[in-house]
Amino acid sequence: MDNNTKWSIDSAHSEIAFKVKHMMISTVTGHFEDFQATAKTEGDNFNNASIKFSAKTDSINTKNKDRDAHLKSDDFFNSEKYPEMTFVSKSFKGDQLIGDLTIRDITKEITLNADFNGIAVDPYGQTKAGFEIIGEINRKDFNLTWDAVTEAGSIVVSDKVKLVVDVQFIKQS
Repeated sequence: MDNNTKWSIDSAHSEIAFKVKHMMISTVTGHFEDFQATAKTEGDNFNNASIKFSAKTDSINTKNKDRDAHLKSDDFFNSEKYPEMTFVSKSFKGDQLIGDLTIRDITKEITLNADFNGIAVDPYGQTKAGFEIIGEINRKDFNLTWDAVTEAGSIVVSDKVKLVVDVQFIKQS
């Protein structure tokens, strides 16, 4: 008997954000507006869940059109050539999510910290599961290599990128 439970992302209650230091003194936050995610679990147990995620790189939004255009260019994501970034989990143990992140044409294993917020039934009878997932990557590992330095010698964009993902999954019947 197949005891696999399928979950799909509730995009109205989910957010895929990243934070990058700008000139080492302030933080710029951006979001991917167009994303998909699914999870497969044994019953309602998310341990060892199989999680897949993808985001359209041209859906990036940092609330600044010029900066967004720059991020979509070949200096960063090259959205035209690499329209999607993906994550495929390898293991999930309660507070650690390990998987392969692909940005551009580079795939690397990353480890993310996960907080499982539990399972609840909403007023419409749908079963939902919530997570907060936080991690950090080095953008240069994924060929997002653009660099600039200010006159004073400050780096304009830090190499470290924080990922902040709040996800709500809906159980599929």
